[in-house]
Amino acid sequence: MSSTSTLSPVSIVCNSRVTVSIVCNSRVTVSIVCNSRVTVSIVCNSRVTVSIVCNSRVTVSIVCNSRVTVSIVCNSRVTVSIVCNSRVTVSIVCNSRVTVSIVCNSRVTVSIVCNSRVTVSIVCNSRVTVTIHWSVTRQISCSNSQSFALVFYSPIQLSQTHLSLSLSLSLSLPLLLGILSCQAGCVLENLSLYLEDRDYIMPLDLGAKGSCHIGGNVATNAGGLRLLRYGSLRGTVLGLEVVLADGRVLDCLATLRKDNTGYDLKQLFIGSEGTLGVITAVTILCPRKPKAVNVAFLGCESFEQLLQTFQLCRGMLGEILSAFEFLDRECMRLLNTHLKLANPITDCPFYIVIETSGSNPTHDEEKLHQFLEEAMTSSQVIDGTVATEEAKIKALWSLRERVTEALTHDGFTYKYDISLPVERIYQLVTDMREHLGNRAKSVVGYGHVGDGNLHLNITSPTKDPDLLASIEPFVYEWTARFQGSISAEHGLGLKKRNYIYYSKASLAVALMGNIKIMLDPKGILNPYKTLPDDLQ
Repeated sequence: MSSTSTLSPVSIVCNSRVTVSIVCNSRVTVSIVCNSRVTVSIVCNSRVTVSIVCNSRVTVSIVCNSRVTVSIVCNSRVTVSIVCNSRVTVSIVCNSRVTVSIVCNSRVTVSIVCNSRVTVSIVCNSRVTVTIHWSVTRQISCSNSQSFALVFYSPIQLSQTHLSLSLSLSLSLPLLLGILSCQAGCVLENLSLYLEDRDYIMPLDLGAKGSCHIGGNVATNAGGLRLLRYGSLRGTVLGLEVVLADGRVLDCLATLRKDNTGYDLKQLFIGSEGTLGVITAVTILCPRKPKAVNVAFLGCESFEQLLQTFQLCRGMLGEILSAFEFLDRECMRLLNTHLKLANPITDCPFYIVIETSGSNPTHDEEKLHQFLEEAMTSSQVIDGTVATEEAKIKALWSLRERVTEALTHDGFTYKYDISLPVERIYQLVTDMREHLGNRAKSVVGYGHVGDGNLHLNITSPTKDPDLLASIEPFVYEWTARFQGSISAEHGLGLKKRNYIYYSKASLAVALMGNIKIMLDPKGILNPYKTLPDDLQ
């Protein structure tokens, strides 16, 4: 072991095991050529450079306040762990497993050529570039972990590298502008809490907000519960930082509301499901936190009455209407059976969750009261309850947000995320029940009436290939017949990619393939997703 304020370069050529441990306040340079196992441990306040050529296992651990450069050529397993306040550059050529873990406050560049499994974990406040090459006998695939909801469309395939982004440390919010700048790994719920403390809110709200990342939300163009009021992410996302397939970083992190200089490149990556680039940072326009929030939970006898209530609601509540959600009687049964959530009103075929948000509590409550009086008088609504206190608001919202959780307890679930003309959305549920008969355990419908988005879910006791064959392609053919979309907000992923032609013209799909080839010619970014097999 060496502990000193100054250290001469360390150069070792050896046929046996090498262990180097250094604690130093000055620059450290270590060069090792070895046929046996190498272990290097360094704690240093200055620049560190490590170069290793080895035929056996290599383990490198570095804690440093300055720049770190590590270069390794190895025929066995490589493990690198670095904690650093400055720039980190790691280059590895290896025939066995590689594990790299980095915590850094500055730029990180990792380049790996490997014939085996690669695991890279990075927590960083600055730019991250990771380039991984496989040998000519293999093809890399980078699968992004930033899923946005509990929808199983993107499982990892064999011979894939799983890309997990821990980019969640950098946040900024100029209070005058309300434009949030954050890294892609930030959990949506954490962002919401951060903004609420500063009198703002996220324009996006999801039932899965406690587990999804904003990068994944943007990559799938998640819609959520507030789209009726605040629009989609295509409108609220002002800028992106994206790592391209060749390792270049595209900086489109604009904070401008208006910019008509050339093509709006960020729109290519919003909703692309990580197939065109890896989103690493986002800027989002955030609305002010409303001073008054009210939630009404209502019951209707028919879906036609529900739609009439929606029309009345839009006309009478107008600018304060922020959400109009629905769930059916089957959803309520599952909530009660599996989660023990009680129905707060009379049993009804359909239920509505209406949220208002505004700046004047008295004004908003008066408008809501007038709307409810009109809806009850005209018999569009047969029962209901209103919440103005936070605890009761959360309780009412949980009846809508926890439907997915209840379904997981009902058996194997086939999930469909359909966009249709609003007058058609529940007809699909009715026709599916008639089509399947008693072959399914449950067929339920819920979703976002305000934007015509139905979540159709079908359960069976176990995974049933015969049931799936009855559901598909029936559900896609039905959707196409009424000019709907087979994926409203969840994306196509792995399982739906070959059904894209039900919603997109052949020329449109071909142009998508051209864009994919231009940005990712080797097909390394989230392969087997989004685009059909004939374009892979």
